[in-house]
Amino acid sequence: MAKKAIASDRVMAAIRARIAAMDWVCSGTIQKRTQTCGKATCRCARDPAARHGPYYAWGRMEDGRLKNTVVSPRQARLLAQAIKNHQTIVTLLRLWTRETSRKLGVRK
Repeated sequence: MAKKAIASDRVMAAIRARIAAMDWVCSGTIQKRTQTCGKATCRCARDPAARHGPYYAWGRMEDGRLKNTVVSPRQARLLAQAIKNHQTIVTLLRLWTRETSRKLGVRK
């Protein structure tokens, strides 16, 4: 039993260390869009490859509502990493929960 508890402690310590190492954390998605401007004489009206953009949008839930914000390419890159970090943290929290319940003897 003591060996299992020590192993469980090591797993939880590793999870805590991985979470603590992350700087940026955000939920949501990043979308890359191109658009037509609506002018009949513009090339984008005839040629899909000539559309304007790309434009980046960050979509997320805030207070139960979907919120979209246009962001710069640099912000989009940083947000993409923050979103990836968020997804990793959610996975790590599931593992941490499982290890905690094992250590408490609730789950085998």
